[in-house]
Amino acid sequence: MSESSLDVLAIGNAIVDVISRSEDQFLTQRGLDKGIMRLIDAAEGEALYADMGPGMEVSGGSAANTAVGVGLFGGRAGYIGKVSEDELGKTFRHDISRAGVRFETAPAVSGTPTARCLILVTEDAERTMNTYLGACVELGPDDIDAEMVAAAQVTYLEGYLWDPEEAKKAFRKAFAITKESGRRASLSLSDPFCVDRHRAEFRELTEHYVDVLFANEDEIMSLYEVGDFDQALQHVRGHCEIAVLTRSEKGSVVVRGDEIHVIDAAPVERIVDATGAGDMYAAGFLYGLTRGFDLGRCGRLGALAAGEIISHFGAKPEIDVKAFIDQSAHALQA
Repeated sequence: MSESSLDVLAIGNAIVDVISRSEDQFLTQRGLDKGIMRLIDAAEGEALYADMGPGMEVSGGSAANTAVGVGLFGGRAGYIGKVSEDELGKTFRHDISRAGVRFETAPAVSGTPTARCLILVTEDAERTMNTYLGACVELGPDDIDAEMVAAAQVTYLEGYLWDPEEAKKAFRKAFAITKESGRRASLSLSDPFCVDRHRAEFRELTEHYVDVLFANEDEIMSLYEVGDFDQALQHVRGHCEIAVLTRSEKGSVVVRGDEIHVIDAAPVERIVDATGAGDMYAAGFLYGLTRGFDLGRCGRLGALAAGEIISHFGAKPEIDVKAFIDQSAHALQA
């Protein structure tokens, strides 16, 4: 196996996030289920955008957030995702490149607009995501740079990418290259409804291709169709090398065979916005993993990163991440 030039290569839906505060009543009036992600068409996206309150626009997408996080930690990160050559596409490319992430995917040529996710954050910090995929659906196997995949210690893919058929082919191509290259493949299950749509295929991927699985409590229980977290944990521990299971305020559990680490959630004064918490947890964990940290330390780093994200509005850190790690050294060694 050749020396890696990337720590983490993330592949996912390249999306610009539009984040706005919302009241529960706003969701109810529009028939929106709190806390989930759903796909919408361009017309609904325009209507909802017009009704939303003032917000902020930032480059996003689950895997892209993780790539940016790895870069901010000081890791070498790359990203593959499809945007258009419109203004939002230029914003996305500028933002992710400025964060030090290698992003070379050719833009879409069909004229389909860059994807956007309209995120409504309620007072309880739950985020309800309404996603117009736009140019994202044009990502295909030809966009997978085999050299980048082979050069990355870990290739990390988001479950949301499994919806479009061409992206699914790209997904399988990337996983095949990781196996051929002796690298690690990582998957985030992304959303319980995403798991419901693709349960059988996600199980097959987890058992045969995935080395590092990320899932929250609802997602892992949905994957194995059980009503108890411990039951789900017992199922997954034999299906992939490492399972990283997050449980919100209950912390997280990292399991590898008979090795289990129970990680406390990082203390925060007030939860403001949960957008991107799982993405940043994955960034911290993967940064630690590619640095050779033990699994407990990887989990604690992920928890600290997630704790920082939920303490403010938006899915990007508002602090010097490297300095934050240094200041939190005692917590990482706990």
